[in-house]
Amino acid sequence: MDFQLTEEQREFRHYVHEFVAKEVKPLARHTDETGEFNWTAVKKMGPIGLLGLEVPETYGGAEVGAISAAIAVEELGWGCGSTALAISAHNGLALGPIVRYATEEQKRKWLPPLATGAGKLGCLSLTEPGAGSDLQGGVRTTAVKEGDSWIIDGSKMWMTNASISDTIVALVRTDRAGGSHSLSHVVVPTNSPGITIGPAEKKMGLKGSPTHAVTFEGVRVPLENLLGPEGRGLQQTLETLDHGRISIGALAVGLAQSAYEAAVNYAHERETFGKPIAQHQAIQWMLADAATEIQAARLMVYWAAWRKEQGQRFTKEAAMAKLFATEVSERVCRNAIQVHGGFGYSSEFGVERMYRDTRLMTIGEGTSEIQRLVIARHILNL
Repeated sequence: MDFQLTEEQREFRHYVHEFVAKEVKPLARHTDETGEFNWTAVKKMGPIGLLGLEVPETYGGAEVGAISAAIAVEELGWGCGSTALAISAHNGLALGPIVRYATEEQKRKWLPPLATGAGKLGCLSLTEPGAGSDLQGGVRTTAVKEGDSWIIDGSKMWMTNASISDTIVALVRTDRAGGSHSLSHVVVPTNSPGITIGPAEKKMGLKGSPTHAVTFEGVRVPLENLLGPEGRGLQQTLETLDHGRISIGALAVGLAQSAYEAAVNYAHERETFGKPIAQHQAIQWMLADAATEIQAARLMVYWAAWRKEQGQRFTKEAAMAKLFATEVSERVCRNAIQVHGGFGYSSEFGVERMYRDTRLMTIGEGTSEIQRLVIARHILNL
């Protein structure tokens, strides 16, 4: 395929870039240091479509393609890793399943406030204290039918956006017998009695993107809050993660691009031995590697997004893009600190924050090791 962006996609990139440069990037350091979520910028995202990127216009969304959605998350990552992660999770992990699996009535109820910014954000509830990558066997949170309701009990952890959301898409066990059809998705309002959202986790980076442990104690929601067929939760989750991996890859590219730009600027400004460090070969090689790898990572993300747009299978491609882009971002951010020398280790310079922020990208939504397993199973037909 030809990876040349269309005029519409180029214009969209410019528009989002200008918004992020004005509303997001200037507050990135403050967001990191205080842990305050950037509601000021996010409240402005609804009217311009960033809170409903792939949501159909019928429900208040922007209805952009997968490539444009990746462009938006990349630009947000360029501005602030914390803000980008929250918006990526909102769009891909919360809205995505509703767009794909909800009934018409459910879409009309849940999508408009989430996509337009009329309410708070959305989140996906997967991980539990005893289960990381093992979703099928590790999910212990149950949903039991009682009259016209589901009664939900259990504990979740590492929930991105929990405290800033009003809607949770929860993966729960609806069949105690086990097996691949024992899990389902249920949509749960965060203000439901019995939900307890723990304090924000103290993390290495992405401090302005709140992450929480959440407990469900006798939480009652209507039976019609079931999302998709009962027993399809595992399959829907795996499909959702395929979509999310494109977004995480795009976010990682944005962080890498920002660190690379900072390193290039510093290399022109900083002088040693009577000349700018940009003239030293050791610096040139790090920057050349960064420029090359970022471009390759970006194209891999677009490739996976293009296949998604075309309705083709993209599980392997999304895993490849996520694996490569996140590991590239970690190298680029690390070397950006190296270019800055001692100053790069100081919080006075943004590359220190970017390095901490990008460290999650090889872990969240499937570790690099899980991505390698996914890729291997596809190429070996296992």
